[in-house]
Amino acid sequence: MSEYADDLELALRLADIADAISTSRFGSLDLRVETKPDLTPVTDADKAIEQALRDRLRDERPADAVVGEEFGDTDVAGPTPARRWIIDPIDATKNFVRGVPVWATLIGLVADDDSVVGVVSAPALGRRWWAASGLGSWTAVAGNQPRPNRVSAVGTIADASLSYSELGDWDARRAAFGALLNSVWRTRAYGDFWSHMLVAEGAVDISAEPEVSVWDVAALVPIVVEAGGQVTGVDGGSSPQSPSIVCTNAVLHDAVLTMLGGATTD
Repeated sequence: MSEYADDLELALRLADIADAISTSRFGSLDLRVETKPDLTPVTDADKAIEQALRDRLRDERPADAVVGEEFGDTDVAGPTPARRWIIDPIDATKNFVRGVPVWATLIGLVADDDSVVGVVSAPALGRRWWAASGLGSWTAVAGNQPRPNRVSAVGTIADASLSYSELGDWDARRAAFGALLNSVWRTRAYGDFWSHMLVAEGAVDISAEPEVSVWDVAALVPIVVEAGGQVTGVDGGSSPQSPSIVCTNAVLHDAVLTMLGGATTD
């Protein structure tokens, strides 16, 4: 049994709390939307979810720190706590605001800089993904029996399916990313968390984003890694510390990093 089994069980309960709030506000005519200083939207649902999860973590894991997109850092164990819960209350808030069902709550646990627990819950899609170190990677669809995730066995870039978020984000590496897009078998912009979860499921072989924050990726890492995949930054640096993310089925990872102009992981 993994030492993180209890943490995973808690993360799944936190996801239940988040789902109850998010589904009650999704599509609401009185949804309140504000613009943050970085010009991205935040809704009353984002704030309510993060506050509810913080409250529960304060009760159940009082020695752990919490990092959230909306309310920042809560260092309860010193300036560099060994355990940090990382929360993105609604990943893809722009979708949430517009009524697009591709959004999710991301809950991760980072211990000594390693992402060891992750839950991604997308109730409008009827899907939830989760993993913990040593406990495998799992998906449940519409509340049905969970099934294990396993990355694909695709072995060449030419046969690979790639998903990304926005082309405009790649301006600094536009030529390199364009070459990768032109080299793969299929490209789609499923976007945000979904691109990376599809890598874990084996439905997509490569996913990448050039600009991310820790709350965008901390929950994703164990889900992809426990499914047999590999996750780094574009430069080959470790995730979730890196400000970018590349997920692959592991077989293709170094080839993808080479094409994007980053360091390989050899």
